[in-house]
Amino acid sequence: MELRDMKTIDTVACVGAGVIGGGWAAYFLARGLRVRVWDPAPEAGERLARLVDNAWPALTELGLAEGADKDAWTVHTDLAEALEGVGFVQESAPENLEMKQRLLADIAAAAPADAVIGSSTSGYSMTEMARTAVAEAPAGAARLVVGHPFNPPYLIPLVEVVGGEHTAAAAVDWAAEWYTLIGKSVIRMDRELPGFIANRLQEALWREALHMIDNGEATAEQIDRSITDGPGLRWPLLGPMLTFHLAGGQGGMAHNLDHFGPSLKSPWTRLEAPELTKKLRDAVVDSVDEATKGRTIDELIRARDASVIAVRQAIGSIRRDYPGGRE
Repeated sequence: MELRDMKTIDTVACVGAGVIGGGWAAYFLARGLRVRVWDPAPEAGERLARLVDNAWPALTELGLAEGADKDAWTVHTDLAEALEGVGFVQESAPENLEMKQRLLADIAAAAPADAVIGSSTSGYSMTEMARTAVAEAPAGAARLVVGHPFNPPYLIPLVEVVGGEHTAAAAVDWAAEWYTLIGKSVIRMDRELPGFIANRLQEALWREALHMIDNGEATAEQIDRSITDGPGLRWPLLGPMLTFHLAGGQGGMAHNLDHFGPSLKSPWTRLEAPELTKKLRDAVVDSVDEATKGRTIDELIRARDASVIAVRQAIGSIRRDYPGGRE
């Protein structure tokens, strides 16, 4: 399989310009790339311009590549036109399986034969998303790879990379190297896993939070502060595994498991999600509205971006010294 020399790539395509696709577009622009965006929505250009403008201060503070231009993007309603000559494609359509199957098949048929195609799916496997492409454009299907980012893609470095049953190993290797080259922190997964790694962990915490609100046990503000002022302070440097390793003292993880293992059977968590009734939905929304204290979404985004930048800059010089750590 002949794949593009990634060091020669100067133009990429973003298929979909929502929160995730637009975030990818902003990130690619900051890396000095030109971006062609396909999105059929009439307001796509206006929406993307606002997202890029909001993201650019954060990207500037983190460091722009030479020649980075926040205006080096175009919006297209014709998919083949958007994909013409690009060196890489990032698909970020809504999480609708039939839509992704159709769209990825169209991309696989129209994209340059040497371009890898990444999908921003947050839960579907590439095996199931690629079914239509395998039937209609098998050569293109071999270049379909999951490149699952964390929101917002322009700010959070993590990308989880994994292929499907019909993905060529060379395409997965290429994608992992490409994301690394443009500054992402890549986890090359060994196998397909519904929800991937980070989402499964995040979802477990989210489900427990919903149970607490549903049972009147905690508010949105209490839940968030329990993380930001508690374990969240350790997580930028040490994930849950090394956190519990240190909790075992000099005996490390072995002592932790031997000492605290029996508590794993304690009824502390309820991993099954609660039924999302209108009552629970309204309770969550009201609790979050109370916690935001009237701040707008744009104000919260700016505060979030400033916080993430501060954390990344503070730990950047020491994180590389820890197992598995990188910036």
